[in-house]
Amino acid sequence: MGLLLMGIFLVFMFIGIPIAFVIGIVALVGILNVPYIPEVTIPVKMLNGLNSFVLLAVPLFILAANLMNHGQISQKLINFSLSIVGHIRGGLAHANILVSMIFAGVSGASQADTAGVGKILIPNMKKQGYDTETAVSVTAASSTIGVIIPPSIPMIIFAGLTNVSVGALFLAGIIPGILIGLGMMVLIYVYSIKRGYPKYERTSLKKFSKLLIETLPALFTPIILIGGIISGFFTATEAAAFASVYTLFVSMFFYKTLKLKDIPKILVDTLTLSSLSLFALAAASALGELLSYYQLATWAQEFFTNNIDSKIIFIIIIIAFFLFVGTFMDAIPAMILFIPVILPVALHFEISPVLLGLITIMTLAIGLITPPYGLCLLLAAKIGDLSIEKSFKSVIPFIGVIFFVLLVVAFFPNVAFYIPKLISPGLF
Repeated sequence: MGLLLMGIFLVFMFIGIPIAFVIGIVALVGILNVPYIPEVTIPVKMLNGLNSFVLLAVPLFILAANLMNHGQISQKLINFSLSIVGHIRGGLAHANILVSMIFAGVSGASQADTAGVGKILIPNMKKQGYDTETAVSVTAASSTIGVIIPPSIPMIIFAGLTNVSVGALFLAGIIPGILIGLGMMVLIYVYSIKRGYPKYERTSLKKFSKLLIETLPALFTPIILIGGIISGFFTATEAAAFASVYTLFVSMFFYKTLKLKDIPKILVDTLTLSSLSLFALAAASALGELLSYYQLATWAQEFFTNNIDSKIIFIIIIIAFFLFVGTFMDAIPAMILFIPVILPVALHFEISPVLLGLITIMTLAIGLITPPYGLCLLLAAKIGDLSIEKSFKSVIPFIGVIFFVLLVVAFFPNVAFYIPKLISPGLF
């Protein structure tokens, strides 16, 4: 039966059926062929998989991101970012990365970053003399920071799966996200010197002050969100609700760039995008019941315990595994399926669940820019009208930056935990 299910999974993936349906079909076929699991288990498990207050944060953070994009807050963040780094050679590309880091502190959704920022910056970068490959690759790659710098939707899902503090995961993602952003900026600077990318005049103090005041309401959002969650003032779901209401208020009444007539379309877009992730999560919950029946977690723990005696080797295997999985599966179903299997083994090797979450999420973030799944790469390539082959080739150096930071975090976790321990040592 196991070989049959694996065959179905691979064939359906190869012919291009969406991963959520592939997982659901495999779960259905598997459970229907197990006499001890009633058929009603499938809808029950799918429903229970979504019956979580924490998961409500997923559509709410996506809503906040869509409100930012439709309310033109992204454009204001771009202008502010340009005032900071625009005078550096390759300033527009640097601003692309910086605005993704700021955007990440509000939405927690990489795809929304790619779509919102990419529609503005990719055409502008091409007009400014950047080659299409660079415009597409820097936009797609910097968007991955959205799931690393808090708030992060995958971190919320991981916390729900493992009962780890959301605040601890959020704090742990700050330094790696910043390091990735800075590493990409160094890479862009090297490109800019070599290829002669343009730079802007240094922004005057008066103009910078004006842009800062104009952008301040948007910049306050990540501070309020992260501070509120860490201090216990509100949960991750409440923070997502606050982000949505706050972004709506700022867009409609402060910037006045969002109209009441825009709301229905924004809600439809949010529900469409949210449903993809949440249906995949529901299907993965049903498949999880099948994996439990076959005691996959117990088998995995026995295998690693009997055959691997090195914590370092185990971490390398986990990174390699999720690099592979991330090429054809979104982070949420991947974690739902495999974290319950991997977590007991990680605890056996005395790996902190927070570190495991960080490694997993950073590795799966690379999957957002690797074909065939690579949703951020696909979106950026479509906006830039560039083939996937050329897009992937140009994004490889940026993948190298993410991978380098990932290895630093994996083998020197105190790099990621330094500020978190400083702010809230009780969480670690």
